[in-house]
Amino acid sequence: MRRALDALYGTALWLSAICIMIIATLVGLQVAARIYDAIMRLFGLPRGGFVILSLAEISGYLFAAASFLALAGTLKSGAHIRVTMLVNALPARVRTLVEGAALAFAAAAAAYGTWHVGSYAWQSLAFNAVSAGMLPVPLVYPQAAMAAGAAILTVAFLDELVITIRTGRPSFSAHEDAVNLGREG
Repeated sequence: MRRALDALYGTALWLSAICIMIIATLVGLQVAARIYDAIMRLFGLPRGGFVILSLAEISGYLFAAASFLALAGTLKSGAHIRVTMLVNALPARVRTLVEGAALAFAAAAAAYGTWHVGSYAWQSLAFNAVSAGMLPVPLVYPQAAMAAGAAILTVAFLDELVITIRTGRPSFSAHEDAVNLGREG
């Protein structure tokens, strides 16, 4: 089960990275086309006129997908920002209870968000909703990617809750401890 969950988190991170690489490629192509047009205009030659329709809109959708797909992996690696000042001052048993309660609340909030983003995606699919830009993008795709990322985050919170109940500390606290030790030295 551990390997399957880690593979899920890793796959989501890779999909997130692919979304970012697509954004960089599309923007790079558009910039290169503008530079080409500027050079052609400088020499009085006809411009190419290459334009990626709805680039800002498509990049926004890809960025939303990348952000949501990266949430679980960054949680598991200890990269989420947490204020641990109070928790670090608590006795171990109380700390476990507080962290467990926080993870349970976070899992419930992530599940709630997953449900609503998923319902938006379902409605977009049912009504064939498309974006209003020059290039009509079916809204179900970015919304489904967001729902998938939120669902994987919910699984990650539940995973951390189980780990915290079993071991007394979430798995990402080892990463936080390493960062804190690096600051003290």
